[in-house]
Amino acid sequence: MRRGTVVLTPFPFTDLTGAKVRPAVVISRTDRPGDDVILAFVSSVVPTRPLPTDLVVHPSHPDFGETGLKVPSIIKCDKLATVQRRIILGELGQLSATQLRDLEQCLRHALGM
Repeated sequence: MRRGTVVLTPFPFTDLTGAKVRPAVVISRTDRPGDDVILAFVSSVVPTRPLPTDLVVHPSHPDFGETGLKVPSIIKCDKLATVQRRIILGELGQLSATQLRDLEQCLRHALGM
């Protein structure tokens, strides 16, 4: 599973009381050793004024179809989780090189890098 892969997985609530199956994007290195993967939260609730840590993935983008997402979505680069690969239910698609560069900018902003 490589960086930028859009997956379907149980994503933990921030208070750790449970999880909800939803799309997420792999942000960890492709060559990361071990059984864990770092994911960024994906939501279909797109705010009118996204934060600098949010990447909007809209159907009007020429590469939207490759993502496997069905509706306009937002990747929350300030909402991350590390999970075991085995709990990932499947792959939906892949971000394009352009979308991946935009994602990396949002991650740098979210992490103050």
